[in-house]
Amino acid sequence: MSRMPSFLIEDQLRSDTISVIVGVDEVGYGAIAGPVVAAAVYLPEREHDYIKDIKDSKALSSKKREELFYKITSHAKYGVGFARVCEIEQHNILVASHISMRRALQNLSVKADLVLVDGSRTPDLPWAVKTIVRGDSISTSIAAASIIAKVTRDRFMKRLHEQHPEYAWNQNCGYGTKAHMLSIKLHGKTTQHRSTFAPVKRLSPEYKEAPPPEQLQLPYPTSTNVHADSRQNAVSARD
Repeated sequence: MSRMPSFLIEDQLRSDTISVIVGVDEVGYGAIAGPVVAAAVYLPEREHDYIKDIKDSKALSSKKREELFYKITSHAKYGVGFARVCEIEQHNILVASHISMRRALQNLSVKADLVLVDGSRTPDLPWAVKTIVRGDSISTSIAAASIIAKVTRDRFMKRLHEQHPEYAWNQNCGYGTKAHMLSIKLHGKTTQHRSTFAPVKRLSPEYKEAPPPEQLQLPYPTSTNVHADSRQNAVSARD
């Protein structure tokens, strides 16, 4: 049974000068295609029933993640940030993941007093940061961020899949499965593949054009604080 996160860390860190504590997590670090996506979540209200169901996105079914995504985005403050493949290639995946975190926090309508980040490496951010190893299984705020980031990226990869169904991004979400690697061998790479990553670098140098993220109409908000009374406008939101 997976560990259930709590607000224990948040409560221990809260003080007269630290009240807005935001959880941040990213998804797509180890993928070979597609962007890295981060989410920042502030949960000011803890009395909602759904809070007890929040845990690391990897420990949840796709259906449960979608359900919690809806509830978190209806009640919490949240922001989403993308770092595109070209940025991963220009810098590296670690720097790109930190870029996505910065953008997620910039898309948050509240100013964070403290940012809790999953992992052991402290990102270069203009906010006070505390890293927590396995934070998505310890902190409810980080776990909520992992859900928002995971659902957002999965939806995005499904939209990319419509352009290049031969790579089955709707199933592998850009990760290096055997079937995905075989598809690259058979069909070549796209501009959404991370060509500097060793598994991809060894394969065909041929490219197919895939639309950049800004040209895709996303069926969900990538900026923040879209509450129940305005969710109908999220269909037209873009990254």
